[in-house]
Amino acid sequence: MTARPGAHEARRGAGATGPRVAVFGTCINDTMMPQAIHATVTLLERLGCTVDYPDRQACCGQVMTNTGYFGEAMGTVTNYVDSFGDYEYIVGPSGSCVGSVREQHPMLARWAKDRALERDAQSVASRTYELSEFIVDVLGVTDVGAYFPHRVTYHPTCHSMRVAKVGDRPMRLLEAVKGMTLVPLPFAEQCCGFGGTFSLKNPDVSVAMASDKARHVRSTDAEYLIAADNACLMNVGGMLHRQHSGIRTIHLAEVLAQTEEAAL
Repeated sequence: MTARPGAHEARRGAGATGPRVAVFGTCINDTMMPQAIHATVTLLERLGCTVDYPDRQACCGQVMTNTGYFGEAMGTVTNYVDSFGDYEYIVGPSGSCVGSVREQHPMLARWAKDRALERDAQSVASRTYELSEFIVDVLGVTDVGAYFPHRVTYHPTCHSMRVAKVGDRPMRLLEAVKGMTLVPLPFAEQCCGFGGTFSLKNPDVSVAMASDKARHVRSTDAEYLIAADNACLMNVGGMLHRQHSGIRTIHLAEVLAQTEEAAL
């Protein structure tokens, strides 16, 4: 993962009174959608946090773990522990990657029969939060002062709901955004068909699922599709683009980071 200039140095929001937070950017955001990381930092600083971006962080190893390459994934576990072990709070703008850290890292350490690593991995995993979880549960905030004057719909990604178990926290945050019209997404609980390597191994099924999801998104007449996982947004967004729908995709963090003052 590419380090940002001065990324290892803490950035303190104006009038910061909140906790010190390490941002877990995730590799897909770092390499393809860095705006989600920037928005996460902006948002957390606005909410009073002191924000770090540890420059030795890397992939969570989910792709290797999901495909059975446990030995090859072990380095990602030790690197995560080394990168984030000193922080009380680690926050990631991805339910999928946060879910991987919390569920798979301790499991991999158990598989390796490394009790010390398992203990450390479990400890760090217990301090790792998906962005909406951290804002609602730790900071105790649902209105972050966001302004987004558009018609939108929200896709609750599979791993954020079923692994990270973020529940309705993203919706509670979106419902408080000023100027926004939030439209329910039909069959929102259905998978978009990405599933990491699933889309590579089962392309025909994946395309059919993505087509269904795109059809449901189009039925809302939304300007934007919001989600908290950029991999899923990339998948559905590609389908919407090929269909010339005109609907854009945007990460939850990018919406929550926008304010009325910045829009003027």
